Amino acid sequence: MLGTGVDLIEIERVAGVLERHGERFLRRVFTPGEIAYCRGRAPNLAARFAAKEAVMKSLGTGFRGVGWRDVEVVRAPSGAPSPRLHGRALRIAISLSHSRGFAVAFAVASRPDTVDSLAATSATLWGESTAPQAALPAAS
Repeated sequence: MLGTGVDLIEIERVAGVLERHGERFLRRVFTPGEIAYCRGRAPNLAARFAAKEAVMKSLGTGFRGVGWRDVEVVRAPSGAPSPRLHGRALRIAISLSHSRGFAVAFAVASRPDTVDSLAATSATLWGESTAPQAALPAAS
């Protein structure tokens, strides 16, 4: 099963939050590796912020069940941005871009679709007691 997510954010919005809240904002939203890579550059921070939101949307969880720092944008050996989900075993691809005023991110998540993996994914993302009670496909 595929899940998609997209997010567009104004770079000035991120720059304003960074100016007002500084290190507190950085430590709450970004991992140490992301902070080191971005070095306070608002376009890079905005693109990573958008990536985190797009990944959360692609997982179908929004902010529930996935924290800001659970999603980390790292560089693949090719130099392409790649998401790392801490504590999650899902495959996700992302694309990031920014212009002078905006940053955008697009995420595609490949979620397992077998009965056992759907149940495990649901429990991981939603927690045992809050998982949606959707009908699972019959086992063959």
